[in-house]
Amino acid sequence: MTPLLEWGIPVIAWLQGLGAWLTPIMQAVTFLGDEQFYLLILPILLWWVDIGLGIRIGLALLLSAGLNGVLKLVFGTPRPYWVSDQVRALSSGSTYGVPSGHAQNAVVLWGRLAVMVKASWLKWAMAILIVLIGFSRNYLAVHFPTDVIVGWGIGLLLLWALVALDEPVRKRLARMSVAGRIAMVFLLSLAIIALGAAAFVGTANRILPDSWIAQAAAAVPGSDPIEPQSMADSITAAGTLLGLGIGGVLLLDWGKFQPRARFWVLLVRYVIGVAGLLGIYIGLSALFPGGHNFLAYTLRFIRYAALGFWVAYLAPRLFVLLRLS
Repeated sequence: MTPLLEWGIPVIAWLQGLGAWLTPIMQAVTFLGDEQFYLLILPILLWWVDIGLGIRIGLALLLSAGLNGVLKLVFGTPRPYWVSDQVRALSSGSTYGVPSGHAQNAVVLWGRLAVMVKASWLKWAMAILIVLIGFSRNYLAVHFPTDVIVGWGIGLLLLWALVALDEPVRKRLARMSVAGRIAMVFLLSLAIIALGAAAFVGTANRILPDSWIAQAAAAVPGSDPIEPQSMADSITAAGTLLGLGIGGVLLLDWGKFQPRARFWVLLVRYVIGVAGLLGIYIGLSALFPGGHNFLAYTLRFIRYAALGFWVAYLAPRLFVLLRLS
C-alpha cells in the first residue's frame, strides 16, 4: 500500500468511529450512486420529462462508467478493507479502487442535472449529494479518500467536456441520417470495449496479492473471492450504451411518444416499464452464466443491451400501444 493511499486509513477509522448510527444512512446514500439506482431513476427522465434529455444523460453516465472500468484496471489499486484490519467492511466491492466509480459517476449525473436546473437550492442540493456519496464510500471502507478525490476530479473533467460538446454534437447529429446515428452509437460502444480490452490485456500479467484475497475474505466472511482483473464494467457500459443509443435514435425518429402526461398515467407507465426492466435484468441474469470468459462477456453484453433498448424504445412503444402516451 503506497503513501498516496495509506493516509486514508486513519481517516476511514475516524469516520467509522463517529458511531454505528451512521451506517444505515451511509448505505442509503451510497445506493444513490449504485447501478441499480440509475436503472430506476434514468427511465423517469426519458419516460416522464424529455426523451432527448434522458438519452443524453444516460449516454454521458455510460461513457463515464466505461472509462471508470478502464482506469480501475490501469491503476490496479486495492480497496481499504482488502489491505487493513483497522477498518470495518460495511459494504464490499470486487473491482479495483482508483478511481471511485460512485464519486465519478455522481459528478457526471448530478452535476449534469445541476447545470440544467435554474433553482439555486437544487444546485446546492445536488452538490451536497455528490459530496455525501463520496464520503459514504470512505465510511463504508470500500474506497480510500484518494479514490474518491480522483473520481471527483475525473468526473469534473468529463462534466466539463460533456457540457462544452453538448450543443455541437447535437447539431452534428441533427444533420445525420438514422443509419449514421446508429453507426455512431455502435462505434462508441465498440470504443469502450476496445479500451477495456486494451487495459485488460495490458495488465494481464498483474498478480493479485494473496494477502489482499485473504484480508478481503476475512473482512466479509462468506463472500466470493475478489476478482478485480475483469472487463465486466466495460462490457456492461458498452452493452447498455448500444441498446440505449440505438433505441433513442429509433424512438426520436418514430416521434409518436410524448413523455408529458397526467400523473396517474406517469405512475402506470413507470410500474409497467420498471416491471419489464426488472424482468430483463433478473431473468437474463438467472438464465445467462456468469464468469470472465468470452461467452459470459458476450451474454452480459446482450443482457445490458436489451436493458438499454427496453428503456429507450420498447417500453415507450408499449406505452403508446396501451394508450399511456
